[in-house]
Order: sequence, then C-alpha cells, then structure tokens
Amino acid sequence: MSKKALVLGAGLVARPLVRHLLSSGVHVTLTDLDLSRARSLVEGSPNGRVVAADLGSQQELDGLVEDSDLVVSLLPYTLHAQVARRCVAVGRPLVTTSYVSNEMRELSAPAREKGVLLLNELGLDPGIDHMSAMRVIDRFRDEGDFVTRFRSCCGGLPAPDANDNPWGYKFSWSPRGVLLAGRNSARFLDRGAVRDVDARDLFATVWDARVDRVGPLEMYPNRDSLQYIGIYSLDRVESMMRGTFRYPGWCRMMKALVDMGWLSLDKPPAGAGTLGQVTAALTRAPKGLASEADLAAHVASRLGMDPGDDALARIRWAGLFGAQALDPHAETVLDVLAAPLKERLSYKPGERDMVVLVHEFEAASASGARRKATSTLLDFGVPDGDSAMARTVSLPAAIAAVLVLEGRIDLAGVQIPVDRRIYEPVLARLESVGIHCRETWE
Repeated sequence: MSKKALVLGAGLVARPLVRHLLSSGVHVTLTDLDLSRARSLVEGSPNGRVVAADLGSQQELDGLVEDSDLVVSLLPYTLHAQVARRCVAVGRPLVTTSYVSNEMRELSAPAREKGVLLLNELGLDPGIDHMSAMRVIDRFRDEGDFVTRFRSCCGGLPAPDANDNPWGYKFSWSPRGVLLAGRNSARFLDRGAVRDVDARDLFATVWDARVDRVGPLEMYPNRDSLQYIGIYSLDRVESMMRGTFRYPGWCRMMKALVDMGWLSLDKPPAGAGTLGQVTAALTRAPKGLASEADLAAHVASRLGMDPGDDALARIRWAGLFGAQALDPHAETVLDVLAAPLKERLSYKPGERDMVVLVHEFEAASASGARRKATSTLLDFGVPDGDSAMARTVSLPAAIAAVLVLEGRIDLAGVQIPVDRRIYEPVLARLESVGIHCRETWE
C-alpha cells in the first residue's frame, strides 16, 4: 500500500498501532514531544519517519495533514477537535480512540458536507465494547428478538500471575486518571427503574462476578449507562448497566479512601509534609498520635471499621499512615495519593497485564420466549512486549485506519463503530491478530 498516515502521539499505547500500519505497507509520519520515543517506534522501517512539529501552529498542522491520506490522533482527547477541524478543512479522514466530545459532534455536519470521515471511539472501551456488543445485538434483531437486559463490564488488571500486591491492581494507564474515575457518579437502569449513584456511594454499589481463567472479580457501575440505550437502539431494554471490573476488595478499600477525603481536588492540607500527616489532617485526627498504628486506629474509628479490616491494611501498605514525604509537584490531595501509588503499583519486567471485557444479554421474542448470550474478551500482555491494554486500545484504531485507506469503510461525518460496515471488518481483522470476543448462546 502506498498510502500515507499521520500519527499524532507516541505514548503508552502507540507502538502496536504504528507497527500494524507499517506492516500493512502504510507510510507513517509520527509526531511526538519526545522524539527519541517516537523514533524507537519506527526504527528499522523504511516506511516510517519522525518529525518535530508545533501542533499549535495551524499552518504547520495543515501541512502535515495535507501531506497524508489519513490522520490518527493519539493526543489527549481535549486536542482531537482541533485536529478534526484541520482534517475537515483539508479533506482528510481522522481516526481516534476517544469518546466523541461535544466539540467533535459539532463538526459532523460540515464533515459530511465535505465527505470527510471523523471516526472516533476505536479503542477498547470505547471501541471493542461497542463492536462486540453490536454484533450480538444485531444478531438478536436479525432473528426477530429484542434485548431486555444488557450488562457490560470491562477492566484492565494485572494478570493472575502478576497480581502480587495488596491492592490487586497495577497501572497500565495514568494513575491520576484511574483515581479521577473514582470521583464519577453513575446512572443505570434496573428492571425499569433508573438508579442514580452519587460519587460518594460509587464504591458501595458493587456486585460479585467470576470470569473463566481469571477467577473471582467485583464490578461497580461506570458513569451514565442510559446513554447507551439510544446508541445501541435498545428501545425495549429493561435493565442496562455498564461497569468496571476489579479484583475483590478494591471497592471496599476505595470507599474508605473516598470517605477519608483522599480523592479530593482541594490543595494538600497546609503544614502537612508526609502522607501520614495528610491522612491525619483529612480525618481530623487529634494532635500527638505517636505511631502509624495509632493513626490507623483513629481512622478505623472514624470510618466505623474494625482496626484489622483488610481495607485499612491495604491503605497502610500504600504508606498513607506513614512518614513518606509528599511529591513536591502535587497540586491536589488526589495528586498526593497518585505519586506513591505510581511507585508501588507498577509492572515489573516480565509481568503481564490483562484486559477483561464481558457482555451479558437477555432477549425476548414476540411470543415471549427468552434467550441469553454472553460475549467475552480476555487478552493478556506479552512479557517484556506490548501490554494487553496497548494492544486492545490501539489495534482497533490501526485496523480501522487501514480499512479506510483501502476504501472498505466509506462513510462521512462523525461516526462510532456501531455500524455493521465498521464493526464487522474490524472485528474480523482483530481476530486475525489474536484478539477474540468469544460468544456463547443459550
């Protein structure tokens, strides 16, 4: 293929995407603030080049976009609309892995008028979740059934063989982003009734789960599930919930952190120089507590928990009762927490991460007959190679980009992969690179 793709961003998930494009014969121009990191992704390929660019310059960005046949943006989501405007202006398709923002949505009409495709949400979640769900939903529809219940949960976790710390978690993406997600409220549909979950109660709303080859997990709701009723055209659904998977014990521990105030975006307490001092200030501990044990006992009393509670043991392991100094760059209480967690919850050489995505469906026919289906994705990282998170986020975008360049996805305007013309070929090619969503039907 003699087509040219401009890839903006060479971060954590970029390597599988860049290498897939190069191996497909696409000529890749890669830009990133860290040029050495970008060069490592195209090293050894005659079809790859790295350029330094000021993406704040309209003229420079337009030149790069115009010199390509397609653009993939792996930049922070706040920059996608800026890139999309330039793509519409010069008539080039765009692929991103991010949710459609309001700014992006406003570009749909002008993009359609110019015949430009702005293809978003081509990652894992969002991305593979849409495509694997729609494949099952459309099969139900084709067979005359309508979905009455849909539950979808996704999680990026350490593989069982790498799950070796008390938190049951390691970071495959931004620690700050993980903690910020814990501040979200949630909304879902439960047997016809809308349930609203305040952010303070997010981690108190939890269900047990079990996944083959993984074992026991727990899940909690993820943001506003009701919007997917329209996105998936589930006009007769009675229960609709999207959630997040974690290993057991995560939610109880996170609820304790929320109640202590550790997810606050306020400035760190004045005069606090250690993690323990922040905990003491947040929980209004009396002055003069002599030890970590005394502070832990105070917190237990404050939260109405037994001093030996597993959640408190996990918090103590993270150093939040101790004398570790604060990160001098931390601007908020949440940032203070993110710094030691980044140190303690990192993957060691040779360890694997894991992505788990499970959809559960119930459907009915006009006669009232009931059916069930399940779709499961379980993907593991390669030791000392690509993580499962990087593979499952970036390969759908890479595959979609190649399909667009081949002329196999011929759409315009802002799109997400809920259309058969997108999800069927992308899922088929994902299977060819080892990413399978396995379906069971009852």
